[in-house]
Amino acid sequence: MKKVILNIGGMSCSACSNGLEKYLNKQDGIIAASVNLVLAQALIEYEDFLKITDIEKFISEAGYESLGIFNNDNKETKSKHLFSLIIFGILALLILYISMGHMLNLPSISFLDMNKYPFNYALSLLILVGPFLVYGRDIFKSGIKNAYNKTPNMDSLVSLGVVTSFLYSLYSFYMVLQGNNMYVERLYFESSAIIIYFIKLGRFIDLKSKEKTKEAIKELVQITPTVALIKKDGQEQEVTIDEVKKGDILICKPGMKIAVDGEIITGDAYFDEAFITGEATLCKKVVKDKVIAGSVNLDGYIEYKAEKIGKESTISEIVRLVVEASNTKAPIQRLADYISGYFVPGIIIIAVVTLVFYLLLGRGSNEAITSFVTVLVVACPCALGLATPLAVVISEGLCAKNGILVKNSETLEMAHKIDTVVFDKTGTLTNGNLQIAFITNFSKMSEQKLMEVVVSLESYSTHPIAKAFNLYKENNNLEIKKVSNFKNIAGMGLEGNIDGSLVYVGSERLLDKLKIPKKEMQHKEIENCSLVYLIIDNELMGLIGVKDIIRENAKEAIDKLKRKGINIVMLTGDKKIVALNIANKVGIKEVISDVLPKEKGKYIKKLIESGKKVMMIGDGINDAPSLASSSIGVSVNSGTDIAADSADVILMNNDLEKITTLINISKKTIKIIKQNLFWAFFYNICMIPIAMGLFKSFAIEMNPMLAGLAMTISSLTVVFNSLRLKRWKDK
Repeated sequence: MKKVILNIGGMSCSACSNGLEKYLNKQDGIIAASVNLVLAQALIEYEDFLKITDIEKFISEAGYESLGIFNNDNKETKSKHLFSLIIFGILALLILYISMGHMLNLPSISFLDMNKYPFNYALSLLILVGPFLVYGRDIFKSGIKNAYNKTPNMDSLVSLGVVTSFLYSLYSFYMVLQGNNMYVERLYFESSAIIIYFIKLGRFIDLKSKEKTKEAIKELVQITPTVALIKKDGQEQEVTIDEVKKGDILICKPGMKIAVDGEIITGDAYFDEAFITGEATLCKKVVKDKVIAGSVNLDGYIEYKAEKIGKESTISEIVRLVVEASNTKAPIQRLADYISGYFVPGIIIIAVVTLVFYLLLGRGSNEAITSFVTVLVVACPCALGLATPLAVVISEGLCAKNGILVKNSETLEMAHKIDTVVFDKTGTLTNGNLQIAFITNFSKMSEQKLMEVVVSLESYSTHPIAKAFNLYKENNNLEIKKVSNFKNIAGMGLEGNIDGSLVYVGSERLLDKLKIPKKEMQHKEIENCSLVYLIIDNELMGLIGVKDIIRENAKEAIDKLKRKGINIVMLTGDKKIVALNIANKVGIKEVISDVLPKEKGKYIKKLIESGKKVMMIGDGINDAPSLASSSIGVSVNSGTDIAADSADVILMNNDLEKITTLINISKKTIKIIKQNLFWAFFYNICMIPIAMGLFKSFAIEMNPMLAGLAMTISSLTVVFNSLRLKRWKDK
C-alpha cells in the first residue's frame, strides 16, 4: 500500500470535493481517498500496482485537474490572476450600465437605447456576454463532467442556470431580429455575465481568505534556512541546503539556524526551539545531543554531523503530518458532506418544480425562467462545504504553534469530549531522567564487572530505565560486552547471552516467571525506587534501585484537568509502593500498578466499554497497546522520531499542560463549526423561498444577479467566522 497527497485544481464547493472523493473511492486500486476543499488536496491510499499517472487520470475523468504531488516547496497555483478579475470587472460594469442604466436615470448611450434601437441594444449585450462565457469555461467543464458522473456540484447548478438564461436570451434576441421588439424586455444576457463574474469574484476572495488558514503550515516550511555552512578539508564553505548530504560536517555560529537535523560533535550552545515546542524556554545542547533544523543558535559555536535531510527532517515530517491531519475528515464534516451529496440534486428538483409551477399558473415563461435560474444560483452549497474544513485547518495550525501535533481531524473533534485521562508513570509523569540510587551485589564479581553485564544488556533497550544505565556507563567508563540472542520480554525485562552465560535483567515479575527466590534486604531508598534484578544462569546476582524525577509541571497539569471535571488515573507496570509515592505527589488518587503492556490495553478497553471517553498519555514505546486502544492516544518523549509514534497526538515539548490546551482548542473549534453549519443552513432556508418567489406579495424578491452576490456573501460569512479561531488564546 502507498500513500500520496495530490494538489487538486478546479474544486469550488463541498459538492466538488465530495463528488471527487466518491468517484476516486469507486476506482479499482484505490483503498481510501479523502479530499480537502480548503487545502485543495486529496489524500489517497492506493495499491502498489497503480501509478500516480493512473490516479491523475481518474481525477481528470471526474472533471478536475491534478496539480502534482504536494511538497513543502510547492507554491500555490492561482486559477486566475487579479488582472483578469479587473478586466472583467470593467466589462461587467459596462454591461450593467447598458442594461440597467436607464433604471437609475443615468445618461444613456443614444445608439444603444433599448426603446429607440432595440437591435443595437440586444446585439451589444450578446457581444459583451461572449467573453464571460469563455471566462467561465472552467465552471461549465466541471459542471458538465460532474453531472455526467452523477455527482452534480455547484458548477452544475451554475452551468444549468447560466445556459438556461443565455439560451432564453438568445431566443429573445432572435425574436427582436424578427421585428418583435417587445422581447427586448426579456433579454437576460447581463444575468449570465454577472452570475459568472460574481462566482469568479467570490472564488478569488474565498481563495485569499483560505490562504490565511494555511499560515501555520507555511511558517513551518519557512523555518529551515536555504543555505548551510559546511566544513570541508578544514575550510568553511557556504552551500545550498540541497547540496548537504548525510554525514557532512556542518558549522553553526551564534545567530545562525541549524540547517538539517543532526548530532553535535564539537562545542555547546543554547538553542531556541520555540517553533517546535511552542515554548520560549531555551535549551542547552552539548556534544552527542541532537539538533533540529530551524532551531536558532543563540550563543555558541558548534559543529554537527548531518543525519536527516530533506523529507526525512523533523520539520518536513511535522508539515507532512499536519497536512495529512488536515486532509482527514472529522465525523461532523462527513455529515456535512453527506448532506451536500443530496443537496445539489434536491436544489435542481426545487428549481424545476418552481419553473413548472410558474408555467402552470400562467405567469409566463419570462418570470418562470428567471425564478428557475435564481433558485439554482442562490442555493450554492459553498458555505456548507467550507463550514468544517476551514475551522479544522486553522485549528491544526493553532495546535502546531502550541507544540501539539494532532495526526487526524477525528482527534480534534473528540478531544473536548474526554472525561477520563490515564497517565503512564515512567517517562510521562516523571521526566524519564532516571538515575541509579543504589547497587546491591549478591555475586562474587566486582561491582564494576556486575554493572558491565547489566549495562551491556540494557544498551539494547529503548525503555526509559535504560537511559539511567547508559548514563552510569558513561560516568564510570564501563566496558560494553558482546550480547547475542537478545530478546525483549514484554513488561518484564531483557534476555541475552554474555560470555557464554544466560543473562536476565528485569523486574520482580521476571523473578516470579523464572521461579527464582527473592532475597531479603534493607535499603533506605528501596521504597522510592523501581527495582532491577540481575539473574545469571538462573541465579540472582544483583539488585539495582532506579529512581526518577517528577516532571516540573505534572501537578499543575493534573490540577487543570481536575478543574474540568475529568477523572485522572495512573496506569503503570511499576510496583505499587513506587506508583503511590509518585501519585500522592502529583495529586492522583486512582492508581493501577504492576500491569503488563497488554493488561494496560485491556484496562483502557474496559473503560471505553463502560462508556468513558479515554485519553491515554504514555511514552509511545511500551505503551503502544494502550495508546492504540484509547479514544485518543497522546505521546510524550517524541524526540525527533515522530513518524514512529503510534499515538494520535504528540506533545512536542513534553509539556503535560498542553493536554488542557488541546481540549480547549477542540471545544472552541467545534463551537465555530456548529456556528458555521447553522449559518450555512440558515442562509439556504431563508434564500431559497425568496428565490422561488414565495414572498413577492411582501415586495421581497430576488433576481439571478442578486442571487450570485448573496451566494458570495454566505461563503464569506463562514470564512470570517472561522478566521476568529486565529485570535484564540489559551486561558
